[in-house]
Amino acid sequence: MSERPETAAPAAPPVGSGKASKQTGDDFQWLGPEPPELPRPGPLRKLAAYARLLAAVLVTAVLLGLYLGLKGVERLAPRFRGRVVVQRFWGRVVGRLVGLRVRVEGTPMAHGGALVANHASWSDIFVLVGAARLTFVSKAEVRGWPGVGWIAQQCGTVFIERKRSAARAQEAELRARMLAGERLLFFPEGTSTDGRRVLPFRSTLFAALTAPELRDVAWVQPVSVIYRPNPKSGLPDVFYGWWRDMDFGSHVWSVLTLSFGGEADVVFHDPIRIADMPDRKALAIRSWEAVNAGVVARIPQPPQPADR
Repeated sequence: MSERPETAAPAAPPVGSGKASKQTGDDFQWLGPEPPELPRPGPLRKLAAYARLLAAVLVTAVLLGLYLGLKGVERLAPRFRGRVVVQRFWGRVVGRLVGLRVRVEGTPMAHGGALVANHASWSDIFVLVGAARLTFVSKAEVRGWPGVGWIAQQCGTVFIERKRSAARAQEAELRARMLAGERLLFFPEGTSTDGRRVLPFRSTLFAALTAPELRDVAWVQPVSVIYRPNPKSGLPDVFYGWWRDMDFGSHVWSVLTLSFGGEADVVFHDPIRIADMPDRKALAIRSWEAVNAGVVARIPQPPQPADR
């Protein structure tokens, strides 16, 4: 997983060790603790999961068709924001279908720049899309994923290749999009976790944000994402987290069968003016501090020992 910024970063939140990690090719993976055992869903829960999955597929297909149709309208009327409305509606509907109520604190910044958030799970995608207008920045491998890659490409996702030969062109595209007023979403941890901590941000991902033409016009807004299962469900606090060697399909199935009445908080912190930061390392640390504080303040705390 995560590469510590060269400048010393603040200590990680006191909710467990985040040191264990491994690298496979260009991908980082946070190992963390062993995933907890989950209850086995009964027949009714399985039936509900199939119904949820079918509904999510149908909603995605219908709204994607509408989204693509609105591209032509926006060419004629650039100020028309129909696709943004459709995208946010999709995020909210899919969130409900997987048993998550999204609560938003703070206000997304109005100008172009970057949103930087902690990364707990695949569900971050629709949770964040439902909360604000944004454009995802994703690793290039996602472009080749069946179905998902094509949809991401149609929705304007910026795909990043981890090759030095492609770095200059990619940074130029990121700068151009932010100067045009887009808000690009980065996950600077470089991996997903159990959602109860924020790993140090990789300062290399902030390089494009500190270019001279952006320093005086662009901002970075830290965003904290916190998940809470329904207290009555008996599910562990880390239920929505996706980490270690957890199988994607199995994790999706667990959420579809067991997630009822869960909550996801999306906290928009005060934007950071890039010109106020001396370099990308300082920008990475300041952003981490805000995101980490938002997570630590809202995660379920362990019970205090009883007085004797």
